[in-house]
Amino acid sequence: MEPMKPMEPMKPIEPMKPMETPTPWWPDDLGTPASQGSQNGLRYAFFPEKRRLLIERDGTRTAYDSGDHRIGGVSQDGDGRLVFTGPDGAVDLDSLKRLD
Repeated sequence: MEPMKPMEPMKPIEPMKPMETPTPWWPDDLGTPASQGSQNGLRYAFFPEKRRLLIERDGTRTAYDSGDHRIGGVSQDGDGRLVFTGPDGAVDLDSLKRLD
C-alpha cells in the first residue's frame, strides 16, 4: 500500500460580487412601500401615505384605494382569493375600491 500523498493547496476563492438592488416595480411617485411581498406568481406593495395597494399578477398591475386599512401581509384562501391582513384583521380585496 502506498502512503497518502499530500493534498494540493487550496486555490484562492474569487470574491463575491455585490448583489444588485432590485428595481422597484411600482411608480416612483408612490415612494417606498410600508409592506411588500410576493407569492404564487403575484406581488403586492402597500403605500399607507398614498392610501394605495398595488397588486401585480402575471405582469398586470392593479391599483386599489386602501382607505383606512393598514396592510402588513397577504395570504390566499382555498379558492385562491387574496386576503390581506393588518392590525384590525383580514381585509378582503373585494372590499377595496379598484382604481383605473
